[in-house]
Amino acid sequence: MVETNPEAPVTKTNLEELIAAYGGPMKLLRNAKHRPEQLAPYSSAFYPVGPAKPEEFSDWATEQKAWHETAVLFDLNHHMTEIAIRGRDARKLVSSLAINSPDNFHAGRASQMALCNAEGSSITDGILYSLENDEFNFVGPNIAVDWIEFQGTTGGFDVELARDERSPGYADGRAFNRRHYRYQIQGPSAVKVIEKLTGRPFPDVKFFHYAPIQIGGITTTALRHGMVGAAGLELFGPFEQREEVRNAIIEAGREFGLSLVGTRAYFTNPLESGWLPVLVPAIYSSESTRAFRKWMPATHPDALFSLEGSYYSEHIEDYYVTPFMLGYHRIIKFDHDFIGSDALKQMDASGSRKKVTLAWNGEDVAQVFAAMLTRGDDTVKTLDLPVVGRVLLTDRSADAVLRDGKLVGVSFLSGYISTERTILSLAIVDNDVEVGDELVLLWGEAGGHNDTPVKPTKLFEIRATVTPTPYSDYAREHYRG
Repeated sequence: MVETNPEAPVTKTNLEELIAAYGGPMKLLRNAKHRPEQLAPYSSAFYPVGPAKPEEFSDWATEQKAWHETAVLFDLNHHMTEIAIRGRDARKLVSSLAINSPDNFHAGRASQMALCNAEGSSITDGILYSLENDEFNFVGPNIAVDWIEFQGTTGGFDVELARDERSPGYADGRAFNRRHYRYQIQGPSAVKVIEKLTGRPFPDVKFFHYAPIQIGGITTTALRHGMVGAAGLELFGPFEQREEVRNAIIEAGREFGLSLVGTRAYFTNPLESGWLPVLVPAIYSSESTRAFRKWMPATHPDALFSLEGSYYSEHIEDYYVTPFMLGYHRIIKFDHDFIGSDALKQMDASGSRKKVTLAWNGEDVAQVFAAMLTRGDDTVKTLDLPVVGRVLLTDRSADAVLRDGKLVGVSFLSGYISTERTILSLAIVDNDVEVGDELVLLWGEAGGHNDTPVKPTKLFEIRATVTPTPYSDYAREHYRG
């Protein structure tokens, strides 16, 4: 008999036991009750506030505007986890996990390392830095680092793994201590800021390659990057040098209008670059991931998050996506065996679904705000700005996308872009949906919730126009090389 204890997070030791206690992954993710002390370390980890990083330095709309018109400093010191991979089988391990070609894993280069399960469904992705002597450093979400650690420690690989955990959302008075600082300088004036910062011409480094540069008496490593509209750099080095480097960047950027960016604005920029940073990882249901679920503690953030939104299916697999759906065709290489390679080979690369950007109709959004401001109407789901909904490590959103009343996709990440005066969302939709089509997104909470703080609400129909992905011209023209 399956135990259905609502206090299961307290008594169960791993994710597999937790799923069984709730009677399935969807009942867990839609209905789990978690105690505040369990959520505290993670509640702000993806959207860090307090001593880790302010929500705003000026205001989020001004900060969004700055990356389009001047330059910004993104502080990446706290919200990602790192894992160092070294040893005789380090290259063998990363090659067995990445859909990317290992031919690109050479010193001085970074790669978007995408991971999937044996069935070819995506777990998540992050950035793999290839170092000297076949050593690697991966930076990304917790679930990706966990997958790497699990495979490295249980798969018979001769490797040494060293984790560097992201900063907690609730530090309880403790000092933050990371292995590396990470700063991005982005925006139309980023090149000018960097040239003043270094006293030299903008470094001649290829996109997603890195090289050492000098900032005063400090040697830092510069990754050629470009998140928002123009060429920029990501700088990283020893964490103890973070304040000196940060202060130098701020000073160099004064005459060019450099703005510091808080978390509220920062987590809207993937909407313009077309990157989906928050997925429902494909780990909850298949036999191939059962051992991983037993390895994951019941207090893991991917066991704790609440799956919300207007889309509801009883089958967790309906929330999974594949690398093809995410548009990763260009990086999938079958020149090596990796977890999921056999399944991906059998898939139609054109796929049944694809990633698009949706631009929400302002008049329809205004109807939601009008209902929010109507006394007595308590069945309206609050529409937050600039990140719409509660898309954090402890909350995931999935909203239904319709055409002529029929489901054609799911929207996973939404946010308001002040410079465009519109809400954008990244959605996975049927392959016959075209740029320019008008679809309907349902805003609100569907069924599947039972005795939790999340309740079903009124559903609003919001017209949404399909636009190019990435939405940013620069990202569309340059990210693919």
